[in-house]
Amino acid sequence: MNWLKSFLDARLATGPVPAAEVMALALYHPVHGYYRRAEGPWGFEGKDYYTALDLGPLLGQALAHRFREAWRKLDRPPTFTVLEPGAGRGWLGRDLLGSAAELDRDFATALRYLHRDDNPAARGAAEAALAPWLSSGQARFVAEGEALAPFCGAVLSNELFDALPAQPWRWDGGRWVREVLTAQGPEWHAAEPSEATAWFEAHTDGLEPGDGSIWAEGLPALVTACAMPLQRGLFLAVDYGERADRLLAKGADLRRYKGHTVDGTWWEDLGTTDLTADVDFSRLEQLLGEAGLENLGHLELSRWIRTHAPLMEWEQAWLALPAADRMKRMENLLQLTLPGMMGSRFRVLEGWRDKG
Repeated sequence: MNWLKSFLDARLATGPVPAAEVMALALYHPVHGYYRRAEGPWGFEGKDYYTALDLGPLLGQALAHRFREAWRKLDRPPTFTVLEPGAGRGWLGRDLLGSAAELDRDFATALRYLHRDDNPAARGAAEAALAPWLSSGQARFVAEGEALAPFCGAVLSNELFDALPAQPWRWDGGRWVREVLTAQGPEWHAAEPSEATAWFEAHTDGLEPGDGSIWAEGLPALVTACAMPLQRGLFLAVDYGERADRLLAKGADLRRYKGHTVDGTWWEDLGTTDLTADVDFSRLEQLLGEAGLENLGHLELSRWIRTHAPLMEWEQAWLALPAADRMKRMENLLQLTLPGMMGSRFRVLEGWRDKG
């Protein structure tokens, strides 16, 4: 028996429930939520989805180069702290720390990694992935909501903001409607103008029937919490999404991931499948600016990799690897850089803070 379905059925008997509330319940219920399960959803066989980290270590290696640039820009501080909220299995931290040790001894000595994710499956996997650095004190766990002293370094998020509960909206040609769940299934119901609809209208030259996007009510609070402890340094977010106007034009909606298939039936199998939404990078950029970050901008992950990764050095070094390992590295690189592959579906947003 699906406890969440039974709970929602009782709610629905009293009236419709907004899609964002269903998503929040399905993902984050403290007992039955998808992200509170004992077994993690990441990977290939028998899992629901894979990430760039499942393809290989190159994203972490590229980040090591980018963070070393930031460390140098900050005049090589003795401690360079990287906070990763929503850090999952800790694989990105593992790849970052391991790459830094090979890249630059002084930078590696300065580097400290903070893993923040209260997901029980994530914590267990991260303990294994980060074991050498946890033992040395170079990495540690911080609880969600734990106050952190201001630090110099970077805030890094990878597929964090796409997991925020999000509300789909549509323009039907004469009014705004929002998606809700009813006892009969999902429906679009009229709703009063709101902050969300005002934002959408400000980011289009003209609405057409079917235009629409998503609105994550919790985005401002999450951005503030992530950015607050960064006194000096780089904020870097990797996620899938687009500018506000492009999301509106395509009618961005919720997605359901189950067994490596993706569809729009977000109301099915609640608590046992992943739900995500495109990130509105225009709104994320504005909120980071309001939080005091500067020099903000975003671009495709594929272009970011080509800008910051030492591709020629990598390919030269791979010549010394066994053929099978060399092929894996090349496949990892192609996934991150070729059109139509993962690197073209994700974007990287950067911002800088220097409070002096």
